Amino acid sequence: MTHINFFEFFEWKESSRQKSLDEVHKSVPVPKHFSWLRKLFAFAGPGYMVAVGYMDPGNWATDLGAGSAFGYSLLFVVLGSSVMAMILQYLSLKLGVATGRDLAQACRDFYSRRTSVVLWIFAEVAIIACDLAEIIGSAIGLNLLFHIPLTLGVLLTGLDVMLLVMLQKKGFRYLEALVLVLVVTIVGCFGYQIAVSHPSIADIAGGFFPTTRLLGDPKMMVLAVGILGATVMPHNLYLHSAIVQTRDYDESQDGKREAIWFSALDSTVALFLAFLVNASILIVAATVFHRNGLNTVTEITEAHRLLAPILGSSVAGVVFALALLASGQNSTITGTLAGQIIMEGFLKLRLKPWVRRLLTRLLAIVPALVVIMIWGDHGLGTLLIISQVILSVQLPFAVFPLVQFTSNEITMGEFKNSTVLRIVAYGIGGLITCANLWMVWSVVR
Repeated sequence: MTHINFFEFFEWKESSRQKSLDEVHKSVPVPKHFSWLRKLFAFAGPGYMVAVGYMDPGNWATDLGAGSAFGYSLLFVVLGSSVMAMILQYLSLKLGVATGRDLAQACRDFYSRRTSVVLWIFAEVAIIACDLAEIIGSAIGLNLLFHIPLTLGVLLTGLDVMLLVMLQKKGFRYLEALVLVLVVTIVGCFGYQIAVSHPSIADIAGGFFPTTRLLGDPKMMVLAVGILGATVMPHNLYLHSAIVQTRDYDESQDGKREAIWFSALDSTVALFLAFLVNASILIVAATVFHRNGLNTVTEITEAHRLLAPILGSSVAGVVFALALLASGQNSTITGTLAGQIIMEGFLKLRLKPWVRRLLTRLLAIVPALVVIMIWGDHGLGTLLIISQVILSVQLPFAVFPLVQFTSNEITMGEFKNSTVLRIVAYGIGGLITCANLWMVWSVVR
């Protein structure tokens, strides 16, 4: 097929072996004969870019709702979801290193065209749901910090396209550096919130044990599935399999084995930080709201308003809003890259980054504006939770192909999943599917 230009926006790539994120592929050098620490630094970065998706504004809505309504009871869901995330992201990075394909490319190459199109549609829905959470979170953060009207804040979120394009041109390490700064900001903010709220250590420990109440309480189940959807995010599985290939590692079997090991360490540490943030949000909500009889705090703006007077600290509200804004802007970067990877991988269709970002933003801005105009900020918390449930429903359509590919000796060679890992990974996919079905049944019965 010849090269075709559609106006100035589109490029059609002929090769089925198109490199994932071609403009930054193998752009980060990996020292061949240096110390273990130098190599660890070279591979560090992709895990933190993935981790930001696990602490985006969607997590805030579900964790705030869970903490205020049920105290510490759903901490075990946060922990379990985080462990699942670590396992699935490991499979994702392993696929990228071992095969040189990202998950979208693998789906396109190994499934029928019809199946690939269906999977692409589900992946795009997940991107829109994720972007919706980022828009709402950023707009609320701007409103709380600078009193910018929510409608204007939603529209301003489209301007981050220029920042992303500028950083991409400077190099992938600049993107990673920005992400790390924002992650540190979020972690520091919630470290402060925990310190001033004085939670009960014994109650926190008890929250990490499962409760049978979950099976009989539809509201608790919806929040649990929302936490699952907010924690294990389908677009991150596509993202990680691509950005791990930005490292210029040795393509030999030993080189790939080393790349998988260092990348897995980077990912696990980063996702542990994300777990701490998610747990902290729920703990703060349980300590500040549930303990004081405020069991219906699901709106982020309401949580911000109540934090300062209850904790007796005027700084608490500012820190909360700052962390929210950092969270929304951080997730913007990874959402953009994931959208690019999904479109290029499934369709071989390349959009200029700013065009791809604007298209995704418009699809998410419209429902956010409609909700604001009809219900004001009172409907945004519910919209955030819905977006996370949508993400959870999309998960099996990314998880099962990922497990299938990484368990196949033809595609993975010596790096294929062990029998135990394959059983665990399929079990995670099955658990997610069952949780979704249970949630739907609980809501409609």
